Amino acid sequence: MLDIACANGRHARVFAARGHAVEAVDRDPAWVARLAGLPGISARCADLENAPWPYAGQQFSGIVVTHYLHRPLFPHLLEAVAAGGVLIYETFAAGNERYGRPSNPAFLLKPGELLEVVRDRLEVIAYEALEVTVPKPAVLQRICAMKGPST
Repeated sequence: MLDIACANGRHARVFAARGHAVEAVDRDPAWVARLAGLPGISARCADLENAPWPYAGQQFSGIVVTHYLHRPLFPHLLEAVAAGGVLIYETFAAGNERYGRPSNPAFLLKPGELLEVVRDRLEVIAYEALEVTVPKPAVLQRICAMKGPST
């Protein structure tokens, strides 16, 4: 399982507690240091935006990305999902600017963008484009998509 831009490792901790081996990656060494040595979690400090993809040739049974968007990573993420594995992705979408940050279009998904990213590559299990009020008002897109044996 791979937790991208893991920050405090909320997702990494949940999956590790359920017996999954987790690779957690973030560019902030302070966040990574907080995860070092936790059972089931291998923490890595890496700049996913300005350095080569650190997982070339590796595949994961699950990849989780939340509140992070760097579009050049999409091809890497799709390649890193193992057959039978899932991609769970949630981040801010167009319309979020009325609630504050992020408001820069570079950090907001376009309508249906996550569906387009996985089209013909992964099978969509669930997708939502919605506004939420908890924990704070935001406009989000969420997708859970699986790589079948022939995709």
